[in-house]
Amino acid sequence: MKIIEVRNLRKQYPGHLAVDDVSFEVAEGEIFGILGPNGAGKTTTVECLAGLRAPDGGTVRVAGLDPQRDRDELRQVLGMQLQSAALPEKIKVWEAMDLYASFYPDPADWRELLEQVGLTDKRDAAFKKLSGGQRQRLSVALALVGRPRVAVLDELTTGLDPQARRDAWELVERVRDSGVTIVLVTHFMEEAERLCDRLALIDAGKVAATDTPRGLVAQVGGEQQVRFRPSAPVDDSVLLALPEVRQVSRSGGQVVVSGSGNLAPVVTLALAQHQIVPGDLRIEQATLDDAFLALTGRKLS
Repeated sequence: MKIIEVRNLRKQYPGHLAVDDVSFEVAEGEIFGILGPNGAGKTTTVECLAGLRAPDGGTVRVAGLDPQRDRDELRQVLGMQLQSAALPEKIKVWEAMDLYASFYPDPADWRELLEQVGLTDKRDAAFKKLSGGQRQRLSVALALVGRPRVAVLDELTTGLDPQARRDAWELVERVRDSGVTIVLVTHFMEEAERLCDRLALIDAGKVAATDTPRGLVAQVGGEQQVRFRPSAPVDDSVLLALPEVRQVSRSGGQVVVSGSGNLAPVVTLALAQHQIVPGDLRIEQATLDDAFLALTGRKLS
């Protein structure tokens, strides 16, 4: 069942077209990623989704609601963690939770939410005393206090250290498991591959492609590379004779074999038949980064 529908969304700022004909759908219960570089139009898109900005064209529906016309009803359906959101420095964690809970007729128990996001021991701490990871977890708790059906998380893990980032990923998965649909805005490939059921790749205000992470990688042909140092000289023709092999190149004593299918097994078998041992063997699969490059003409990072 579709819970979000975006059709031909357009948003113009003075001298800059931020979002240009963006369309996508989000199914209830999934983690849907919006992936793209800074300035691609990701945040503007979700701000239109949340009713924080009025689009200049197209239609947006969240659980059948128009974010501009049905703002009060939307507030009961959608929670949002904003990339640039900040609270007063002296407000305590429990005060922020209690305040946000007061905005809703039937809020979640904020004490349970603090437990869920791992902040119970920080309930009396001032906002300014929280680490970056703790602030992000508080943002998620505040987005969930109204019992939303949809949570929008905008660049949730930007600026976090690797451990805090993984903690945030586990939190996102727990939130989804509780029945909340998640729209995740990110420019981290690893994050998108780990968390998202489906992705929209956005570049320069346009959707380049929408698919599962694996489906996007498959669109670029599923290219693989096998790298190794041969124990004895190997002629390129031995490898090029294999139907799975597209190209053979050499780099600093390494042989690099590009191709598809069961590339690694057939390469190692062919080498064994010539009594050659592949040292330092590495197998590299196509990634989301490769897919983004193939679909937009430039790297994400």
